[in-house]
Amino acid sequence: MGVKKGQEVELDISDLAFGGRGLARVDGLAVFVERSVPGDRALCRIVKKKKNFAEARVIRLLEASPLRIDPPCRYFSYCGGCNWQFLPYERQLEFKRRHVAESLAHIGLIQEVPVLPAIASPAAYGYRNKMEFSCTDRRWLLPHELGREDIPAGLGIGLHVPGTFHKVLDIEQCLLMPALGNRILEDVRRHIRDSSLPVYGLRTHTGFWRFVMLRHSAAHDRWMINIVTAAFDGEAVRPLAERLSAKYPSIAAIVNNVTSRRAGVAIGEEEYPLFGAAVLEDQIGPLRFEISANSFFQTNTGGAARLYETVAAYAGLTGAETVVDLYCGTGTIGMSLAHAAREVIGMEITQSAVEDAKRNCRLNGITNCRFLLGDIRETLGSLPQTADVLIIDPPRVGMHPDVVKQVLAMAPRRIVYVSCNPATLARDLALLQEHYQAMEVQPVDMFPQTFHIESVARLERKGSS
Repeated sequence: MGVKKGQEVELDISDLAFGGRGLARVDGLAVFVERSVPGDRALCRIVKKKKNFAEARVIRLLEASPLRIDPPCRYFSYCGGCNWQFLPYERQLEFKRRHVAESLAHIGLIQEVPVLPAIASPAAYGYRNKMEFSCTDRRWLLPHELGREDIPAGLGIGLHVPGTFHKVLDIEQCLLMPALGNRILEDVRRHIRDSSLPVYGLRTHTGFWRFVMLRHSAAHDRWMINIVTAAFDGEAVRPLAERLSAKYPSIAAIVNNVTSRRAGVAIGEEEYPLFGAAVLEDQIGPLRFEISANSFFQTNTGGAARLYETVAAYAGLTGAETVVDLYCGTGTIGMSLAHAAREVIGMEITQSAVEDAKRNCRLNGITNCRFLLGDIRETLGSLPQTADVLIIDPPRVGMHPDVVKQVLAMAPRRIVYVSCNPATLARDLALLQEHYQAMEVQPVDMFPQTFHIESVARLERKGSS
C-alpha cells in the first residue's frame, strides 16, 4: 500500500531518526513523524510525499510508548525551542550517541571508531545563558485560546512556531533559561503593553519594539538585558531600564540596540547603554570572558566547560606544541589550551569575533595566543608555521573542500575536530581518513531537550608514531 499527501494512516514508530523525528515504514517506505518516539502507535497525516520517503504529523496518539514522559512545558507541542521533552534525559543521551555512531557508519563509512557515551550537560533545564524573544503585534494563539474573548490577539513576546517567520507564541515561561529570566520578561512585556509605541509587525515591518534578549552569567548570577528597537527613543526605553534595575539587583547591564533592518535578527546597528556596564562577565573553567550584547558565547556555560575539557584531553599538549585553531570564533577553545601550549594561533573570518578574542586574552593575561583575520580558504595556505596540533571547529556545513586539502598539506600530527553536526563530521572524517586515523569520538551534550549534539573527534596522522 502506498501513501499520498493528505492521507491519514495508522503508524507504528520503530526508531528515532537523526533530526529528532520518529521513523515508521509503510511497505518499506520510510515515513518520518514529528514528535513521536519508538513504541508509539499513532494516527498520522502525510504532509509530504517524495520518491524515497514521506513526512507525517501525529493527529492522535493511539498507544503511547513506554519511553514517553509528560513534557513539563505548556508550549511543547507548538514551540520550536525544544522537541525532546517527552523523552527522559538519559534516553536523550543514548539516542544522541547512537546518531553520531550511525552518521559515521552510514555517511562516512567509518565503522571501527569508538563512539563513547555522551557526556551529559550539568543541567537539563535552565541551562541557556542567552535567550532571544521576538516581539509581534499579533501573537499566534494556541488551539485552546482560539475564539476566547478574554485572550487578546495583539502583543506577543516569545518564540517562533517552527518553520515560520511571522507566527510568534506569547511565552510566559521558558524552562530552558534560569527562572528569574521569566520574571524579567514579564515585566518587559507589561511595560511594552502599557507604552504608547507600537510593537513591530513581522509582515508590515513597521513598529518600534522588536526583540528582548536576556543574557545570564552562570558564574556570577548576573543578567544583561538587551532591548532591540527599530529606532532610538530614550523616553520609551529609559523608564523600562529604571524599573528593571530598581527591581532586580542581579541585573548588571541594560542596553538598547537599534536596527532598521527587516531581517529577524536581534543584532543592532547602534547600541545605547541604559544601565550599568556594556558587558557581562562570565567564566568557563578558570577563564573570564567579557560578553557584549552582540558577542558570541557558548549558550550552555557548564556544557562548554565539559566540551573544552574533552578538547584539552584529546589535544594531549605538553607545552612544546604550536596549536592552530581553525574557525576559532571568539577564541575560547584556543584560550583554554594556551596554558599547555607553546603558542596558539586562531583563525577567524569575523572581525568582531577576533576583537573579542584579543580583548579576552588581555583580560586573562594570556600572551601566547594570536589571531588572524580572514577567510580560512585564503589564509591557511600562507600560514608560516606548521601546526603540531590542529583544532577544527567549523560551522554546521563543515569544512570547505579547499580547506580539507590545505589541512592535509599541513599534515599536523594530531587533529581535534569539534562538530555540531554528526552528518558533516562523518563526511569530513571520511575526507581525511586516507591520512588520518579517527581514534575516538566523544559526544558532549550542550542542548538538552533537543536532538542537537556536539562531538569531539581525536585524529592521529597515520605513520606519525
